[in-house]
Amino acid sequence: MTDIKTESKLNIPRVLIAAPGSGSGKTLVTCGLLKCLTKRGLDIRSYKCGPDYIDPMFHKKVLNIDSENLDPFFSDEDYLKHILSKKGEGHALIEGVMGLYDGISPVDDKASAYDVAHLTDTPVILLIDAKGAGRTIISLIKGILFDDRYSLIKGVILNRVSRAYFEKLKPCIEEELKKADFEDVHCLGCVPKIKDINIESRYLGLKLPDEIKDINRQIEKVSDALNENCDIDMLIKLMDKARPVSVDDVKIPVSGIGEKEIILAVAYDEAFCFYYKENLDILRDMGIRIECFSPLNDDHIPKGAAGLLLGGGYPELFLEKLSNNRPMLDSIRNVIKNGMPSLAECGGFMYLHKYVSDSEGKRFELAGLIDGECRYTGSLVRFGYLKIDSCKGDASLLAKSLVGMKGHEFHYFESTANGDSCRAVKPDGSRSWECMISGENNLWGFSHFYYGSHVNMIYEFYRRMREYADR
Repeated sequence: MTDIKTESKLNIPRVLIAAPGSGSGKTLVTCGLLKCLTKRGLDIRSYKCGPDYIDPMFHKKVLNIDSENLDPFFSDEDYLKHILSKKGEGHALIEGVMGLYDGISPVDDKASAYDVAHLTDTPVILLIDAKGAGRTIISLIKGILFDDRYSLIKGVILNRVSRAYFEKLKPCIEEELKKADFEDVHCLGCVPKIKDINIESRYLGLKLPDEIKDINRQIEKVSDALNENCDIDMLIKLMDKARPVSVDDVKIPVSGIGEKEIILAVAYDEAFCFYYKENLDILRDMGIRIECFSPLNDDHIPKGAAGLLLGGGYPELFLEKLSNNRPMLDSIRNVIKNGMPSLAECGGFMYLHKYVSDSEGKRFELAGLIDGECRYTGSLVRFGYLKIDSCKGDASLLAKSLVGMKGHEFHYFESTANGDSCRAVKPDGSRSWECMISGENNLWGFSHFYYGSHVNMIYEFYRRMREYADR
């Protein structure tokens, strides 16, 4: 880790949009608010709690700039503040994950949206899905407020309720909150059910924004509804009341370590698009130039590359096209067999298999670097956070550098060749399993890793890229 010695506080007006649970409308309302605030001329940036890849893509659709992840399991308090502050001063909107207090386990709120709010001292706006409920909404709000031990919740928005019914509920909510000594929690408004809004999901979450017809028009309609039915001025006041972010002695994982820039070929298209921006920033901070390519549409990886990164995504939706692009498959096989360092996770790991079968059982031949097959299981496999706690004695030095790395798995496919170079464990130690296929220059597996949690592997991978470039 590199210490950045500073003695400053940054003014970052901000709020976190949270809810009692998943499916409450957080992503759509967050995108609508991003649009509202942007139209008011504010300098806006966005963040997502947890290890989610898809919701930040929706944020980017509105702002045309990358959203970033804030995850207290992956990052300590210093690094969270570094991510929050590195874009400088300006208004920030943070989208929560699952329910407000839902984290690694039901025992506490570690790694929850509330944990992010607490560590970054961010006011919370509670989004309540009020469809089909009446006075019970008040009991739900009060129950959540009674667990707010740091008094972070400052506002409430009701989702999927008519303006007329909201006007009846609002004085009741305010009176009950006053009686319970929560008078500083503002009832900001509502979001009525909007016609022709349809953000579909699939097994890994929402469909990607580019797959959704008229997504920009849909977000615009939500923005209009928020402007008409919510007190956006009060929301901005609550953002402005957030305390400045202290960036004294913030630590960042890496700094430039090479005199000469080297190229990392990164698979990026509709099939491979799950990357943490923070991971890519770390690679760039090391002096690596990222050049993207498409396994779907290109016929070879970028010329001059000294390393290869195959990230996650939805390769299973494009198996026929990926299988038919033989020139690209040949290109990847050739460079890896020639010793090019390579990292592959989840979808990228699947791509390297000899076969992948889709949800209907139809088999497609892919790269063939892993002598195995990936098959659709119909349910999540080894879902959730993990940490690499050990490696086999004969594992490569690159694999051993993974020990201590944190990540997560989120996939419906299983492999007949998962690998056994390393052992992953759940955060509470309740379960462990063998994982990762490794060699001197490669690490392949289902796990998505967060490089900032343990940079040893990236340094080791960089060293191999440098050796490959210099040979």
